[in-house]
Amino acid sequence: MNKEKVLVIDFGGQYNQLVARRVRECNVYCEIYSYKTPLEKIKEMNPKGIILTGGPSSCYEEGAATCSPDLFNLGVPVLGLCYGAQLMSHVLGGKVERAANREYGKTEIDVDTASELFKNVPAHTTCWMSHFDYISKLAPGFKSVAHTSSTPVAAMENVERNLYGIQFHPEVLHTPEGSKMLYNFVRNICGCAGDWRMDTFVEDSIKRIREKVGDGKVLLALSGGVDSSVAAGLLSRAIGKQLTCVFVDHGLLRKNEGDEVEAVFGKGGQFDLNFIRVNAQERYYAKLAGVTEPERKRKIIGEEFIRVFEEEAKKIGAVDFLAQGTIYPDVVESGLGGESAVIKSHHNVGGLPDFVDFKEIIEPLRDLFKDEVRKAGLQLGIPERLVFRQPFPGPGLGIRIIGDITAEKVKMVQEADAIYREEVAKAAEEWKKANLSDRFGESKEGLSVDEIFSREREFNPDWMPDQYFAALTNVRSVGVMGDERTYDYAVALRAVRTVDFMTAEAANLPFEVLQTVMSRIINEVRGINRVFYDLTSKPPGTIEME
Repeated sequence: MNKEKVLVIDFGGQYNQLVARRVRECNVYCEIYSYKTPLEKIKEMNPKGIILTGGPSSCYEEGAATCSPDLFNLGVPVLGLCYGAQLMSHVLGGKVERAANREYGKTEIDVDTASELFKNVPAHTTCWMSHFDYISKLAPGFKSVAHTSSTPVAAMENVERNLYGIQFHPEVLHTPEGSKMLYNFVRNICGCAGDWRMDTFVEDSIKRIREKVGDGKVLLALSGGVDSSVAAGLLSRAIGKQLTCVFVDHGLLRKNEGDEVEAVFGKGGQFDLNFIRVNAQERYYAKLAGVTEPERKRKIIGEEFIRVFEEEAKKIGAVDFLAQGTIYPDVVESGLGGESAVIKSHHNVGGLPDFVDFKEIIEPLRDLFKDEVRKAGLQLGIPERLVFRQPFPGPGLGIRIIGDITAEKVKMVQEADAIYREEVAKAAEEWKKANLSDRFGESKEGLSVDEIFSREREFNPDWMPDQYFAALTNVRSVGVMGDERTYDYAVALRAVRTVDFMTAEAANLPFEVLQTVMSRIINEVRGINRVFYDLTSKPPGTIEME
């Protein structure tokens, strides 16, 4: 893209793609590069600003990720975050040492509001710390502009050289004023105009897809979820009937989902697509029989997807490209996004076999986070009920069933999940009718994509989760039902609030809703006698169970 851009230099932390996401929220285009990127290449890209990310190392250790002091002499504003701030100080003559106590989690902080970094930020606020080391001595020309009770340099600046450092993580939701801080850097300090928007992304993507595909044929893995639906819409706009969508019903979908997907994308549906449904339930169950290790399950499911696509490609004739709905969090958590460590592989990116019988893989959404994907969907005119649909992982219920997978277990979790989603949706509708009065059902005609996106969140109660589902644990326990002893499974209910799916907190669902869900599941789903509610945030947990 020939746009003004900010470069995010990746030193291996797990929040690095999220830094980029926050920059884009400021309508500023950014790209992520490894810390190993040559300085000459960085110069050639002519960035408006540079952000150094966090990382797992200590900057003073031998072999730690580092950068040249010349990076700070380019005349471009530089912001170091956590490890990036420590590295900046270390390289420029300051001192970084191991702290007496690790500082981790939500922390009270005082900031100097005279600093451009903290414009419109309260003098006393909360931040998210995660560090063993601290800046014990500032580099020449720097001054401290924030502190906590145990960290004297929680932020620093050298205004003359346009160099800034923040010891905490402004990119995560746990730092409530963090988005303002990053906005202050990219828009005010770097002087970016903020002219990168989703309509630009959609049009540029359509152009690039047409150039790449030419007169070739594309086969898309269509699951009916948000990501693959938007990918289908984007590819359809770009190449029309050159696209064939294959929907693999692997028997690991939510209740009735296979039929719902076919109703939308198949013959007579809303989209004029070449649509093929493959019923492969028995094939998957046979391959997964007795497999309990999560990564192995993912690999099997991913490989079977490719095998099925190859078979369908042979039936329909020559196919040049395989398309997938891979998005940024998939890439990050698979360890393919720069220097980050592997958390878990995703079937879209981490589970592909070595041999793939296609010329190339096209991933039109690879650079987008979930909320950006939804905005792209709205821009493409995809119905809101699909755009704002619950996220669903590629491996499906395969990673929502702990332990081995059987048809019986799949049915249990399908029924429990359907009850859960039904009751939460019902409670949300009741809340809207009771609280929104005249605003409920307000027309969205003429609203921009960003306004529609914001309105969708505004029209929901504060407790409404962005993702929620039931998962079957591998725990069995004694219960009593109808004066008889039972020894059945426990189901775990998960519900999180998140913007970007890189960080998340457990949703505060009303207790009466949980009670209703619990009662219905135990009474209506054979084989379950206990219900848990998962309160774990991300981090330290992940949103999915496996």
